[in-house]
Amino acid sequence: MAISLYNTLTRKKEILTTIEPNKVRMYVCGPTVYNKAHIGHAMSALVFDVIRRYLEFRGYEVQMAMNFTDVDDKIIKRAEELNVDPFELAEGYIEDYKKNLEDLNILPATYNPRATQEIDQIIRMIEGLIEKGLAYPLEGDVYFRVRMAPDYGKLSGRNLDDMRVGVRKEADDRKEDPLDFALWKAAKEGEPSWESPWGKGRPGWHIECSAMNFHIFGDSIDIHGGGNDLIFPHHENEIAQSESFTGKPFARYWVHNGMLQLRGEKMSKSIGNIISIDEFLTLHSADSFRYLILNSSYRNPIIFSTEAIESAEKGLDRLRSALKPAAVSATGASVQITAALNDQMEKTESEFIAAMDDDFNSAGALGTLFELVRVINFARDSGASADQLGSAQMLMKKLTGVFGLTLESAAANKSDTAEPFIDLLVSLRQEMRKQKNWALADQIRDDLAALKVVIEDTREGSSWHWA
Repeated sequence: MAISLYNTLTRKKEILTTIEPNKVRMYVCGPTVYNKAHIGHAMSALVFDVIRRYLEFRGYEVQMAMNFTDVDDKIIKRAEELNVDPFELAEGYIEDYKKNLEDLNILPATYNPRATQEIDQIIRMIEGLIEKGLAYPLEGDVYFRVRMAPDYGKLSGRNLDDMRVGVRKEADDRKEDPLDFALWKAAKEGEPSWESPWGKGRPGWHIECSAMNFHIFGDSIDIHGGGNDLIFPHHENEIAQSESFTGKPFARYWVHNGMLQLRGEKMSKSIGNIISIDEFLTLHSADSFRYLILNSSYRNPIIFSTEAIESAEKGLDRLRSALKPAAVSATGASVQITAALNDQMEKTESEFIAAMDDDFNSAGALGTLFELVRVINFARDSGASADQLGSAQMLMKKLTGVFGLTLESAAANKSDTAEPFIDLLVSLRQEMRKQKNWALADQIRDDLAALKVVIEDTREGSSWHWA
């Protein structure tokens, strides 16, 4: 089967066909680093981490770039408020965000370009647009002529004349057209700036991503990703300036995730309804946030709430249950049960791939995993040995690994060296139960429970797992 994905540009699902066979060039817009990252940033990062992991699972070599906007009006304003150097401010938040990504088990990007490291490329690109008559300098600024891009609005579906309605003329009276956007901004006193043919200044936001893409990947990329709040104007402007500069299509597929909402509102620093990634991780596991995102379409808005996280934790507990070891006294399941387990393994992997091939339908893929969980747990309860459960549990780890789930419990970091001793105590407890020494059996159970070890008794014997 082939992978299909929803393309915002064409407003339909399309079969993934890459520029180079079996290679994917993917660029995802990263954060503007002027404050701590919040879980809205984490949602976008997780969505594209899962997409990347799945593409690699399907045999693609993925070259992924995620940028940092490290010079911007917001950064400058925040630095002034804190009376710190804007570059030091940005650097601190970049390091914070990298640590957040690591804590969330997000794979490092192949490239992490920064706006301040691409100034030469940005200037060359602006010069090229001016030479083509597509941009014009004005009192130290440089603006892009929006009406010179014949298909401007194709990504967002907006009409130029409709966009112009309501634009305040007095705010744009220096520009040829109120819709023209800044490629270069003249320096103000005390702001970070670089030398350019138009005087000291700094880049506009939109040109940064175009220049970084061009520097890393060349004229065209396969997938451009980001939150759907970036469709207009950021991604629309990226298309206009990139395609005007190269004369070639910028990105084959535009993939956008929905917004994370708190109390039904988009999370926003300006509204003040944000939860930082650090705050979230002090209370919940990274897996619980992943599960929340995976259990819905990546293109939909997702409501964040305590109840939603609690539901995610219950789902994770169900997945973890499939990884519990066989009962210590297990003698082996029947041929029929073993055959059913093998059949379910084959069915689960096939259905998992079919779901994910359909626009990365993670919710559907999760559903296939729960069928495997059910059969594994039935086999264990029917006396399946560790060897009989092994292949199915390996498949569970493989497929949940595609999702970036660790399935670690609160006690998952306990040393493996403890497990043989726990097995011995569970066997001893079983012997005490046979001898009807209930007091000693219960004491062993309670002492192990205090160490976060849970014992489960079935007709086939006892098994244990970390709490």
